[in-house]
Amino acid sequence: MRVVTWNLWWRFGPWRARRKAILSVLRELRPDVVGLQEVWADDGENLAEWLAAELGLHWAWSATDAPDSWRHRLGAEGAGVDYGNAVLSRWPITAHKALRLPTPPELDDGRLALYARLTRPDCEVPFFTAHLTSTLDGSAVRRQQVAALVEFVAAHRGGTDHPAVVTGDFNAVPDSDELRLLGGSPPPPAVPGEVLFDAWEFMPDPYKAPPTWDALANPHAAALRLPSARVDHVFVGPQGPNGLGRVRAVRRAGDQAVEGVWASDHAAVVVDLRGPEGGRPV
Repeated sequence: MRVVTWNLWWRFGPWRARRKAILSVLRELRPDVVGLQEVWADDGENLAEWLAAELGLHWAWSATDAPDSWRHRLGAEGAGVDYGNAVLSRWPITAHKALRLPTPPELDDGRLALYARLTRPDCEVPFFTAHLTSTLDGSAVRRQQVAALVEFVAAHRGGTDHPAVVTGDFNAVPDSDELRLLGGSPPPPAVPGEVLFDAWEFMPDPYKAPPTWDALANPHAAALRLPSARVDHVFVGPQGPNGLGRVRAVRRAGDQAVEGVWASDHAAVVVDLRGPEGGRPV
């Protein structure tokens, strides 16, 4: 099963050209499931819906209930534009639910986590995508958000042998206090017994994993004058029977311009997971 997570940079920059570049990257990747953050919807048009139609995928989406701070950043062009998280799936999405992540009122811009139940022919897959606060000094807030996210995962991951797959823009580097709550060593996991592993940890040298916020290569990221960092992640629960859900490969994508257009200010993360027979289901 090929999993992709990608922050699509909402309606910032040359968004009309960017959405074509986004589609081009996803079409080449041929993902089975995609977790998307900063997805826009406006006047009856939804970026996730358009991508799903072009790629022949199922889709689910949840909009924030606090879009005003985002709209303000676009000025008059932002009026009426919504943002949220979305899931695209090769298989039917038989259930989905959004979680409003806890945030202090002064920092609240409507961050969400979205759960989708994917009904694969061989098993169901509990899939999640989240977008945590980006405040530079917001580690304490992100710790609260991670705790809420893990409770959300624990409540919805059951009833299947497939491990939970949790994707998103966490706005936090792998060794941060907030992300260490997912792995449980140390500190103890946010929810007793709930442990998730960074997919890059299964690679021969996880410490050489490339940044997903690449201020040296990506001009959209460079504009903020912040250091490069790996803030977009795919986490997977303990593998199921016969290695079901085991991480087979991880790489970055969307990390080059497409015909001169950078698709987003973030790169995507692509993870291949073991199916019941050891490969990608057909």
